[in-house]
Amino acid sequence: MSQAGQRSTELSVRFLGGAGTVTGSKFLLASGSERILIDCGLFQGLKDYRLRNWAPLQVPIRDLSSIVLTHAHIDHSGYLPRLVREGFHGEVYATPPTCDLLRVLLPDAAHLQEEEARYANLRGYSKHKPALPLYTAEDAERALRLLRPVAFGRELGLAGELSLRFFRAGHILGAAAARITVGTGATQKRLVDSGDLGRYGKPILKDPEAVAEADWLLIESTYGDRLHPEKPEEEMARVINEAADERGCLVVPAFAVGRTQELIYTIRKLEDDGKIPSLPVHVDSPMAIDATDIYGAHPEEHDLDMKLLMDRKLCPLCCRQFHIHRTAEESKAINQLRGPRIIISASGMATGGRVLHHLKLRLPDPKTTVLFVGFQGEGTRGRALQDGKKEIKMLGEIVPVRAKIKTIDGFSAHADRQEILRWLKNFTRPPRKTFVVHGEPPASQALAEEIRKTLRWSVEVPSYGQTAVLK
Repeated sequence: MSQAGQRSTELSVRFLGGAGTVTGSKFLLASGSERILIDCGLFQGLKDYRLRNWAPLQVPIRDLSSIVLTHAHIDHSGYLPRLVREGFHGEVYATPPTCDLLRVLLPDAAHLQEEEARYANLRGYSKHKPALPLYTAEDAERALRLLRPVAFGRELGLAGELSLRFFRAGHILGAAAARITVGTGATQKRLVDSGDLGRYGKPILKDPEAVAEADWLLIESTYGDRLHPEKPEEEMARVINEAADERGCLVVPAFAVGRTQELIYTIRKLEDDGKIPSLPVHVDSPMAIDATDIYGAHPEEHDLDMKLLMDRKLCPLCCRQFHIHRTAEESKAINQLRGPRIIISASGMATGGRVLHHLKLRLPDPKTTVLFVGFQGEGTRGRALQDGKKEIKMLGEIVPVRAKIKTIDGFSAHADRQEILRWLKNFTRPPRKTFVVHGEPPASQALAEEIRKTLRWSVEVPSYGQTAVLK
């Protein structure tokens, strides 16, 4: 058979990110002449990973028919402006809440890229002269114009004989598992990408939806080798009380959308229950107000009381002493404040953003506590602090670490091993092949082995750049 003939009939998936790591998720589904990119994430963490953001995509951009985004987190969406900068102009499909969040997140990511380049040039710590942003605010705005919202449960025709349906994943507002159907009638085949799966029985968001069938499945494995501790609220109360007793600042690096809202919800509940003192809580992110507005615009996606959500005094997403810092000047003003107080700022892995300035100032102070409440990827500053590093390089300087470093895993928005298995058990028949993705190698391998043992499915852990022919 000729090469052209093979191209017209072969079905395959290529792992261009999210393989061997938790960042940069990009899965290329090829069906005949159509090329659909599922997720378009930015690589973070190790330098080798970050350099991939600057390398050309391993597939000609002109060949991409469209892009499907499972949710708004930057490791799943943040490469989109770069692709647009390089010439992509096809349609980008995502759920309505994800589209709304991207209108906040992508311009912010571009602003951070531009600010980091400006700061590097100002301080002269970049090897590149001049340092350039990966993409600009203009690129982000052009990317936003390509968004096409697709409601949960709707079957949408894509190019050729492909169609798309989103299922709630419960990870953040709008997060979805994506099912792409190939063909029609009795010849239909289905590929499902779990996206990032959320938790069961957690506050705010609804539980992950069941998906009944897949011929091929991509399953995330961020926490595939562990279980989350129960009652993380009690550990949170202990950490806050200790910081208050020492009259120190509690600095919490947290993703601006999703994690920050759950933290605020938890702190407010602990205040109302009398388990912690009412401390000033500073959310140093313009996204906090925007995110609350987006929650209000999508009541179908969460369990919050809308009347309370709109009441500043009673809002479960506002603490009693609640301070939002939108501007750079408002952010800098926090530097003059002493403890006890709580500072919540992005990014969640301390890879960039305003939290770096707070860490740079407060890490040398032994009264400071830095609390991590989510996964810290390999090669990130967050992982280095968790591992006990005594010095951290940030913003062109070496910063001594004298602060106390704490971690609470139970606030993760990712399903743990048992929750992943619970979701998998909803399938009415085993997929032909299950690909374990979006995890560091130990977690992915552990989950693959658990699926083989418990469900007796055919499982593979793909490598970066690998192409799997779907048979």
